[in-house]
Amino acid sequence: MERPELPLAQLRAFAVLAEELHFGRAAARLGTAQPPLSQQIRRLEDKVGHALFNREPGGVTLTPVGHELLPAALRALTGLAEGLAAARAVGDGQAGRLRIGFAASLALTVLPDLLRTFRDRYPGVRLDIQEMTTAPQLAALRDETIDVGLLREPPTEEGEFSFRTVLDEPFVAVLPSAHPLAAQRTVRLCQLSDSPFVLMPREVGPGFHDQIIGVCAAAGFTPRTVQYAVEWQTVCALVETGLGVSVAPAGIRRIRLKGVAFRGLGPGTARTRVAVAWRTDHANPLVASLLSTIAQRRSGRP
Repeated sequence: MERPELPLAQLRAFAVLAEELHFGRAAARLGTAQPPLSQQIRRLEDKVGHALFNREPGGVTLTPVGHELLPAALRALTGLAEGLAAARAVGDGQAGRLRIGFAASLALTVLPDLLRTFRDRYPGVRLDIQEMTTAPQLAALRDETIDVGLLREPPTEEGEFSFRTVLDEPFVAVLPSAHPLAAQRTVRLCQLSDSPFVLMPREVGPGFHDQIIGVCAAAGFTPRTVQYAVEWQTVCALVETGLGVSVAPAGIRRIRLKGVAFRGLGPGTARTRVAVAWRTDHANPLVASLLSTIAQRRSGRP
């Protein structure tokens, strides 16, 4: 036999009457008149198949059936209220799940403070963090396996993706500590023209790779690349062996290797741009919450 569904409005009327034990007071709390309240209770009793209240001249009392139903009715009403609150929080960008892709070098600069600030502002949000280079981030955004990406030198054209600057970072020269230029506080990029280079392959970050080639070209040379590495830790380790030199974002200086020296480049050298990327047609309200956090950090507001 199929069990009848109990409308929540009737459960609400039942719970309020069970607390007040008086039709007049219950009707006032519910913002209705006594006759409609009585009809709601009658309909609920018809569905249950038994009386829920004993009607008495001075008020009402719960029957044993009513006592049995009350805890379940309260659980249903509480569950609905909690579900509505949770749904509103997700819709308002206060809760839910945000999937973030990030370039590994950002773990040395902007990422920790950004995530700490975001978690302080939105403690109900679950963060899924994935380390990946620029090209895989754009592919993941396209496939909707991440919601936002934090990457270097995003594509210049905006179409399916939107971008917003998070950080402008200077470049530094990465030298073996025994390199003659390591004795200087700063170097000019043209001084590295005869040195072999260790760089990241273009396919993992075309924009960033092209920018390094571009700043070298502006200094009058094309770098002679002898080795490629995907991670900055590996690039620095290869430089430490004396295999070559490199050009990297300034945040890479936080990688501590005894045999590596980081030196600033001369004034006027281009800077590398870190941006947050997201699908223009995204549907996750938490993307706007992250963008708001980034905007407040850049403006210096708490």
